[in-house]
Order: sequence, then structure tokens, then C-alpha cells
Amino acid sequence: MPAKSAAQQKAAGAALSAKRGDTKVGELKGASKSMYKSMSEKQLKEFAETRRKGKPEHVGKTKH
Repeated sequence: MPAKSAAQQKAAGAALSAKRGDTKVGELKGASKSMYKSMSEKQLKEFAETRRKGKPEHVGKTKH
């Protein structure tokens, strides 16, 4: 599944770096920390590889 925003893509990249041991897990915050705990390395790689061109920086929550 591709990332829906540049922020998701960046968070996935940070979490992937920690999964691979390139970054300390303690340095992760917010979404990247959550992604690290709940996603596999393969899932994180798919999110991190998403092209940023044309993606919004953030995706807002929709109100019902």
C-alpha cells in the first residue's frame, strides 16, 4: 500500500531505518514510532518507496 502523504512517507522511512538498525528506536517519535511497532519491514519499505511528487504534505481527517 503506498503512502497517501509526504508525511507518511517520511515517517515510514524513519521507522524502516530503525528496523534495519541504522537509527536508534529511542529517536523515533509519533507516527514513525507507531509504524515501527505495528508494521513489518516489507510494509515499511512499500510506504517509504512511495513517490512524493503530487502528494500532499499531510492528509487531513474527514469529518462525518
